[in-house]
Amino acid sequence: MDRREMSAGLAAFLLASLAARADAQGLASISDLDAGRGLKAALETGASSAVHLLGTTDGFLGNPKVRIPLPGWLKNAEKILKAMGQRQQVEELEVAMNRAAESAVPLARDLLVNAVKNISVGDAKRILTGGDTSVTEFFADKTREPLGGRFLPVVKQATAKVGLADKYDRIASKASGMGLVKKEDASIDHYVTRKALDGLYFMIGEEEKKIRRDPVGTGSALLSKVFGSLR
Repeated sequence: MDRREMSAGLAAFLLASLAARADAQGLASISDLDAGRGLKAALETGASSAVHLLGTTDGFLGNPKVRIPLPGWLKNAEKILKAMGQRQQVEELEVAMNRAAESAVPLARDLLVNAVKNISVGDAKRILTGGDTSVTEFFADKTREPLGGRFLPVVKQATAKVGLADKYDRIASKASGMGLVKKEDASIDHYVTRKALDGLYFMIGEEEKKIRRDPVGTGSALLSKVFGSLR
């Protein structure tokens, strides 16, 4: 064997060794470009799926994982209110809160997609390896405040149709001043907006878990490659 053949053989051996080492390192074997593209695809898929699932009739009301309950103190007084003949109003309020969230959620799509498009390579790898709550944390950090501003007018329009909502605000405002009701729960509209966002981020996280559990099932070669490397 001459020197050139020996050098070629040594190079091939080194390349094979490096490839094996990269495979053993999981995510390290994925290029920054693929990691970023894969994460963006997963986030966009998860966000779109969550918006689609929640932004429809019974998306909140029919899903016990995200259904918005009556605020704590009102929930505690529910039996008394029903006994006083306000059963229908109490039920109407709970339905209206969830319908408000269902109406507001589709407004989130553009902001969520833009947040994904602007993600950095560092953020991408951090989210990929950050555990089950990394996606929720990312979206909440980037979009909660602006989405709250978008959701609130829609929520107000929906709850304004229910008489008990106005009564709730008057009573809760006084109770909050005495420390009997949490400040963030003193307005039914702010309460529903907060819960709607919580439900949205929760469902995005649930969609991400599906991708992590079964990347092949997504039908995307890129997602299979990137998320398969984490298994």
